[in-house]
Amino acid sequence: MCKCLLVLIAIITACAVADQSSASAGTRQDAGQPNIVFVLADDFGFHDVGYHGSEIHTPTLDALSASGVRLENYYVQPICTPTRSQLMSGRYQIHTGLQHGIINSCQPNALPNDSPTLADKLKESGYATHMVGKWHLGFYKQEYLPWNRGFDTYFGYLNAAEDYFNHNVPWRQVRYLDLRDNNGPVRNETGQYSAHLFTGKAIDVVQSHNTSKPLFLYLAYQSVHAPLEVPEKYEHKYRNITDKNRRTFAGMVSALDEGVANLTQALKDKGLWNNTVLIFSTDNGGQIHAGGNNYPLRGWKASLWEGGFHGVGFVSGGALKRSGAVSKGLIHVSDWFPTLVTLAGGNLNGTKPLDGFNQWDTISNETPSPREILLHNIDILYPQKGVPLYSNTWDTRVRAAIRVGDYKLITGDPGNGSWVPPPDGHLYFVPEIQESAAKNVWLFNITADPNEHNDLSSEKPLEVLRLLQILVQFNNTAVPPRYPAPDPRCDPALHGDVWGPWE
Repeated sequence: MCKCLLVLIAIITACAVADQSSASAGTRQDAGQPNIVFVLADDFGFHDVGYHGSEIHTPTLDALSASGVRLENYYVQPICTPTRSQLMSGRYQIHTGLQHGIINSCQPNALPNDSPTLADKLKESGYATHMVGKWHLGFYKQEYLPWNRGFDTYFGYLNAAEDYFNHNVPWRQVRYLDLRDNNGPVRNETGQYSAHLFTGKAIDVVQSHNTSKPLFLYLAYQSVHAPLEVPEKYEHKYRNITDKNRRTFAGMVSALDEGVANLTQALKDKGLWNNTVLIFSTDNGGQIHAGGNNYPLRGWKASLWEGGFHGVGFVSGGALKRSGAVSKGLIHVSDWFPTLVTLAGGNLNGTKPLDGFNQWDTISNETPSPREILLHNIDILYPQKGVPLYSNTWDTRVRAAIRVGDYKLITGDPGNGSWVPPPDGHLYFVPEIQESAAKNVWLFNITADPNEHNDLSSEKPLEVLRLLQILVQFNNTAVPPRYPAPDPRCDPALHGDVWGPWE
């Protein structure tokens, strides 16, 4: 069995490499290299977009997705840094050392610079590359800042979360500024709500763009991550929602939706829209305790249940020659790297082996997805659960999850597996299925049971063993996780009262 599985993984990897190497003019739009605009929302849950039946109004996202392709078998990661690292690198976090947690404020850690970023490769293909918003891929050295990772310009913040109006982050009971551009700290935007501020800066990029080059704009909104803050006029629209967190969160979503509308209009006013591909994605599932909702999916942000990483995503724009479509092809955030580099007419020379697949034909022509296996993660540093259930295969105490075809396997501690229905005034939970506290293996047919109600691990032990062995093979390729202790030299008081590099 082991040898067969090795062959299977080798075949799939070879297919990925073949897809990645097939950059050609045939994949490019008739008008030439398309402009690429990637909008990333933060903590935006499956049930937080209007077209998934939410009580929150998202007319812009609904209309853009309806005019393009809604990705309904689309996966990200359960938390911030891993998703952003896979978008920028095209590589699983087990291959970059970022498989445990996020990069915290004072950790001397970052996305390794041993392989080019998506921005590097698009710049190599002649694109003007710009980023606005949340970085969260490490900043303890200058070399890890966005403008040293392929972006011509940057405006935004470096940490995981901050105040929406004052743009500061606490350290030892003092709040310090985290807002900068290529020229240094930005101190004159206090009071500007970040969704408005970042939208405005993105529009500035569009308006000043030299159209002799194609444009790559990465807009990583702070919205709708905690803290729950929004101008009152947005929250007032949802005064019928009695749960305070959900009401404020709904207002934040409306401000985000308005921002995307304004950016889209700017692209049209500049004459760029007809040759633009716009991608919208969340970075992980919604955080239930901060107003988000993932109904009918099980679990939420930071869990290995579908609510943690079955993402909201769509592709739109005038350069997409398909509209009103729903894609059921299996697509992962790591796939954007080879997909967009290929779409831009570039090549994948110089990269370390990628885990992403070129999905442009799946998105634009409805061809079957080339992806058969999706490693959600392997986290050997997460506290183990229970006892090993098998010998000579994967240690089921270790936190991991993998998708192979229709089947998804979870081992270790997946996190809270409650279902949280949409609020009808107050947040309430459908409890987890009562299980042994030591249980550490679950198997689901996600195609037939997307909301994970029916655990098949007892009925299909051979399928469990097959997927456990594939986890072993993936783990054999993993690099050690990097999760260093906080470095007190990070203290912003030592660096002009601003968050930034300290080494």
